[in-house]
Amino acid sequence: MSTAIATPPGRLERRLQIAIVVVALVASGIAPADRLTWLLETIWVMVALPAVALNWRRFPLTRLLCWLLVAHALVLIHGGAYTYAQTPLGFRLRDAFTALGLEVTRNPWDRLGHLMQGFVPAILARELLLRLTPLRRGGWLVYLVLAACLSFSAFFELIEWWSALIYGADADAFLATQGDQWDTQWDMFLCLCGAALSLLLWSRLHDHELGRAVVG
Repeated sequence: MSTAIATPPGRLERRLQIAIVVVALVASGIAPADRLTWLLETIWVMVALPAVALNWRRFPLTRLLCWLLVAHALVLIHGGAYTYAQTPLGFRLRDAFTALGLEVTRNPWDRLGHLMQGFVPAILARELLLRLTPLRRGGWLVYLVLAACLSFSAFFELIEWWSALIYGADADAFLATQGDQWDTQWDMFLCLCGAALSLLLWSRLHDHELGRAVVG
């Protein structure tokens, strides 16, 4: 089983990706709306960025996955900077939905964040499974990718619960339930939808970028 990949991003492209994330992260941390929420939301970016960079020579990622990770990082950073209930882009998204005749009563950035929680990790899980295990394309690959995304979503909900127990009312901005008693269920459902959508949209391109890594 080969771990070579056909099209990782080039050096300049990687530097651009890193610069986008670092600049956004630094800017968001200057004066966030809630420092605790900013830290809890962006800690994933702070951990993932050096982890990818340190392992790049041994395990470079595909171009598709790298750009998806950048997009996910920006969603997390924006939510962390303003809190998910008060993101400016979320309010614009709500207004756009309203203009289309859809009744949206909350800032939907949290919903987008959980959709991305499946949309991006689905390709990450797919790449790791295809490159590091004997698993091939097919039903089991789809099932394991969806299961991985959904299990991480459930784990994240546990983190939110633990945060509420530890920090009490100080964790309200991080929880971002916005008064919805079914928020936890919506979060996991949207993660699952994001993962399924990502597999439908990107699997063919992802296979092309993986090249020989998915063959035999």
